[in-house]
Amino acid sequence: MKRVLVTGSSRGIGRAVALRLAQDGYAVVTHAVRNADAARETAVECARISGQPEQPVLVFDLADRAATTAALEADIAANGPYFGIVANAGVNADAPFPILEGDAWDKVIDTDLTGLYNLLKPVVMPMISNRIRGRIVTLSSVSGVAGNRGQVNYSAAKAGVIGATKALAVELAKRGITVNAVAPGVIETEMAATIEEPELVKRAIPMRRFGTPEEVAGVVAFLFRDEAAYITRQVISVNGGLF
Repeated sequence: MKRVLVTGSSRGIGRAVALRLAQDGYAVVTHAVRNADAARETAVECARISGQPEQPVLVFDLADRAATTAALEADIAANGPYFGIVANAGVNADAPFPILEGDAWDKVIDTDLTGLYNLLKPVVMPMISNRIRGRIVTLSSVSGVAGNRGQVNYSAAKAGVIGATKALAVELAKRGITVNAVAPGVIETEMAATIEEPELVKRAIPMRRFGTPEEVAGVVAFLFRDEAAYITRQVISVNGGLF
């Protein structure tokens, strides 16, 4: 049984990724910050799809290092190390830079970037110690690759995710652990639902539509396949040709 942790898997891209990996037979550990009931629904559905035993639902805030470490170490001690990690959970707090408050900067950096360290630090060494030739996939964003108006904090965090991903990939390559980033464009999620003038935004996308969570999940699932074992240190954009 190969266990995979997908953070932020109660909804949106995270839920789609969890369900897609379950289709490939992985035992999916779900995670939520607040909506544990929704994450539990995902866990039940993943177990039904995969045929694997239902896995725990982990509830913690990635910005809280102590809580994140405690939850992950307890799960690994009870159920074994992970074969893979999908670092999907994140937040945004958008505002034009002249009125971007310090709290909004800190919230996004603490969760989306520092939270990546908090997540990966307790899980990587068990993978190494158990000689698991596993997978780590981080979720960046088009904002982290190209920058985006009104998202200086989010763009900074997601660009940092790419840098961390590339550096960690180099460190773990000889262990047979691949580390890649997936950078979605505008995807049909709750975040996209807040976009003003969505039709105007779609006209800026060569494919003239938003992507779906399932399209992002398909790329993540590919990176978990045996055929992707020689792909590491890469950023794969899923953005309809936006840039």
